[in-house]
Amino acid sequence: MSSTPAVADATRRGPVIAWSLWDWGSASFNAVIVTFVFSVYLTDAVGDDIGGPLSASSWLGFSIGAASLLIAVLAPVLGQRSDASGHRKRSLALLTLSVVVVTALMFLVEDSPDFLWLGLALIAVGTVLFELAQVPYFAMLRQVSTPETVGRVSGLGWAFGYLGGIVLLLIVYVGLISGDGGLLGVSTENGLNIRWVALVAAAWFLAFSIPVLLAVPELPAEASAVPDVGFVESYRVLFAELRTMWRDDRPTVQFLIASALFRDGLSGVFTFGAVIAVSVYGFTDDSVILFGIAANVAAAAGAIIAGRLDDRLGPRRVITVSLISMLIAGIILLFVQGMTGFWIFGLVLVLFVGPAQSASRTYLVRLTPPGKEGQHFGLYAMTGRAASFLAPTLFGVFAFVGGDDRWGILGIMLVIGIGLLALTRVPPLVGDRALSQ
Repeated sequence: MSSTPAVADATRRGPVIAWSLWDWGSASFNAVIVTFVFSVYLTDAVGDDIGGPLSASSWLGFSIGAASLLIAVLAPVLGQRSDASGHRKRSLALLTLSVVVVTALMFLVEDSPDFLWLGLALIAVGTVLFELAQVPYFAMLRQVSTPETVGRVSGLGWAFGYLGGIVLLLIVYVGLISGDGGLLGVSTENGLNIRWVALVAAAWFLAFSIPVLLAVPELPAEASAVPDVGFVESYRVLFAELRTMWRDDRPTVQFLIASALFRDGLSGVFTFGAVIAVSVYGFTDDSVILFGIAANVAAAAGAIIAGRLDDRLGPRRVITVSLISMLIAGIILLFVQGMTGFWIFGLVLVLFVGPAQSASRTYLVRLTPPGKEGQHFGLYAMTGRAASFLAPTLFGVFAFVGGDDRWGILGIMLVIGIGLLALTRVPPLVGDRALSQ
């Protein structure tokens, strides 16, 4: 195995923590901006009186959909180019800084329908840049871990992401959102307190993205397994690589398809969890926030524990057990009543989300030849976005047919089940140690 920075020859605490801190910081965009705070501000405040046949929520959906299309088109090629040029870390730095700038610009979005389009444009551009930044970041996993430790390192990164989101959400909620402008007493007029949240989120991401850029060496161009060509020519190289993968490395293609399916189901658990808790199980706004905190802690704990099992048993077993456990918990949730049942089986459900996400990342690392990590994680992002409509669509269909959001759970479980079946079609790795071959 190479001892160049393309593949680490040892697992060192400093680079691992530095790499994981990027996950901690990136939660500022993923959790605060996209999921819990700024997107809600756009739909419930800025675009509340937009008028016309479409709601602000619909426009937000369209903007995220357009972002997904761009991600699918750009991610594989940009990942490939970061490998070929030996500028993986530079790509991560530029894309992260771009996300930080876009997040900070959200301060300009005032509480007026006139600013909705600016807000939608910023959140769409930020989503594209954030997803593209994850490609070189994921690819660096092999530079900070060995075949014997890749599972626990990946699990630690996922756990940092979950916990970083909780910490920042608590900070902005107590300091800027709760009551009338939080403990800091920032004015709520014109959405000023929420706009300050955007600045805090930008600063948080910037601060915690610096360690990985200092502690992890750049990928040397000679370690790349793909040619360094122009942007347009990169697509020809990509299509040729896909043909070669289908002919000579079909398990990787099969895994990319299977993981796209079950990862969409995993996303659906968090996307619709709060909706189901309130509409079906009687949670209040306060209790659903408490459950959200507990759910993130459970997912983080699961990712850390499963990371060690990943290294001992292989990622395939971790993913399989996690998905089966989620299916069992999800089916039970269909029949339980009240908050207590949801607390128990809802937490069991999310406990296995972190392990499945983390092991999916390590599975692809083990499948990928050294020097092609950026390209393969670009394809990982592309296939994930291509399947991202499934869980929301099936949730809506089953909720409509069943006449209750409770039945939407079945739609999410169906996506997870299909992903599990697709995973069984992927030939197992030899000893689950493809990295060391």
